[in-house]
Amino acid sequence: MKKSLLVIIGFVGIISISLAFTPHEDPTYKNLKVLPKNINKEQLDSVMHHFTGSLGVKCTYCHMRNEETKTWNFASDENKHKLVARDMMKMMEKINDKYFDVTGAKHDLNAKLMVTCYTCHHGSTEPATKTPKREEPPRRDNDSTRNNQQ
Repeated sequence: MKKSLLVIIGFVGIISISLAFTPHEDPTYKNLKVLPKNINKEQLDSVMHHFTGSLGVKCTYCHMRNEETKTWNFASDENKHKLVARDMMKMMEKINDKYFDVTGAKHDLNAKLMVTCYTCHHGSTEPATKTPKREEPPRRDNDSTRNNQQ
């Protein structure tokens, strides 16, 4: 009985010591070059949803997916659209810093930005280069019928 108790205590001690020396790092995202390194899941999801809505795309537009294993490689830089997105984010950040009062926006993902992806893209992968066609207001037929009745 004493031996088994000592063996159990020994195992518990060894396990406790080994856990004490094992680094416990919070899971972080890999290969973040523009977004903050300490971004949390909710914030990152919000940014990605903004991209998909602003450009009218799905995740595969920027990220690599292995169709055989059905796994994502979000850290990969193989897709050129991801590299362009980074450049666009840097440009947007410079514009906001220079022209708008967005104190702390560089690291505050909840800040109200004045220029976003949607500002130029309007739900399309290519930014708008022409102004939208102006819609003519509906004609008021009441005016013409009144003149004919008199």
